[in-house]
Amino acid sequence: MTKVLIATDKPFAPAAVNAIREVVEGAGYELALLESYTDKAELIAAVADVDGMIIRSDKATREVLEAAKNLKVIVRAGAGYDNIDLEACTERGIVAMNTPGQNSNAVAELALGMMVFLARKGYSGKAGVELRGKNIGIHAYGNVGKHVANIAKGFGMTVYAFDPFVSKEAIEADGVKAVDTVEELYSTCHYVSLHIPANDKTKKSINYDLLNKMPEGGILVNTARKEVIDEEGMLKLMEDRKDFAYISDIAPDCKDEFAAKYEGRFFFTPKKMGAQTAEANINAGIAGANQIVNLIEKGDETFRVNK
Repeated sequence: MTKVLIATDKPFAPAAVNAIREVVEGAGYELALLESYTDKAELIAAVADVDGMIIRSDKATREVLEAAKNLKVIVRAGAGYDNIDLEACTERGIVAMNTPGQNSNAVAELALGMMVFLARKGYSGKAGVELRGKNIGIHAYGNVGKHVANIAKGFGMTVYAFDPFVSKEAIEADGVKAVDTVEELYSTCHYVSLHIPANDKTKKSINYDLLNKMPEGGILVNTARKEVIDEEGMLKLMEDRKDFAYISDIAPDCKDEFAAKYEGRFFFTPKKMGAQTAEANINAGIAGANQIVNLIEKGDETFRVNK
């Protein structure tokens, strides 16, 4: 019998598991669940006999993929897929996919929620500032960026965006001001919401020189990947500019230095939490399950991300 595994190192909403089960078992397949595991050996053991696999932030390394002797398709329940070894997938004839757009609203709501939290001094009772009237820049105007823009407009913020892969006309059709360069985005905006992927071109691209262009009181909001931040440059900026703050959906490697020196000027979630809502879990889970079934039954490779 064809077997599909849900592997997640943090809890998946029970309703999402049930929704995935309905799709998988409805196709006549077996469903297995590996949840909240703490040792990679558990994951390696679990993949030994599976044909399809749904993961979240779990690391699908070469070692894991080589242990999955029957694996035909792996789906990342979310947009980013840098946690999958695509080269190893291609070598082994495994189709790797993502589920773009399914988690977008959840990530966007978290981005704005973290902005409010820091703007209000962590609800400490101290006087904070309002988002209304502030400029927010969207760095990469994809699914999440569009949701951030819509919510930010509801707060009364002025929204700018930079994305070299989206036309100026498409951006401005949404009531967002398109800028021509990334430097212009950062120099114009009090807040920048970051949504770029982590790849060879973007890793450490958010550096001291770029961030230092932000106006007084600048705040970077990162719900993308920690690898796109030049952490050495970020620490230097935090030291040089007492007005600057950093919010991230995943703690940087240098988080202890932030905790020791920059209280009140940062906030990091304990784990990557952007997609951690029941609705996002269900949306991405159902999409992933359907993609696995459609690949196995029909050869449908829509949303394939490896060559």
